[in-house]
Amino acid sequence: MTDTSLTITPEMTMEEILTVAPAAQRALFQRYHVGGCSACGFQPSDTLAQVAKDHNILDMKDVINTIIRAETLDRERQIQPDEVRALLTSGTDFSFIDVRVPDERTAPAADGSEALDYDASDKYMSLPKERRLVFICANGDRSLDVASYFMGHGFTNVYSVRGGLESWHGASA
Repeated sequence: MTDTSLTITPEMTMEEILTVAPAAQRALFQRYHVGGCSACGFQPSDTLAQVAKDHNILDMKDVINTIIRAETLDRERQIQPDEVRALLTSGTDFSFIDVRVPDERTAPAADGSEALDYDASDKYMSLPKERRLVFICANGDRSLDVASYFMGHGFTNVYSVRGGLESWHGASA
């Protein structure tokens, strides 16, 4: 299922695209190796058509569909802080994981979350693939990346807290 209300055109600048579809950055890098490093990067003022041309990508329809699919998936994988609180209150069995790196953990964590153990990836990869995993970070960006990573490894019930801890603490205030 894709979001038919999302419009991306070849004439749009990358800045415009990233405003309406933040997932475009990750999607373009994953699919075409575009935008992830200085060698394959682009300028915010570059149009999508120019980026495709610069990287020898001929199928513009596929590029646009890739962006729309990624944005739709990101939107489907985001969960509101109040929904997570309801899961915690109801006693639902799930993993609520704070993916901030240790240096970022000066701000308070979300109640009920556990810090990701970056040195024990097998702890998480050995979980049942259908287990509900909810990730949170400072603002929701890294947790979406982590959710995508787990989905790429076959996990089927994966979510990211929309807006991260900024939203979590704002919603509880």
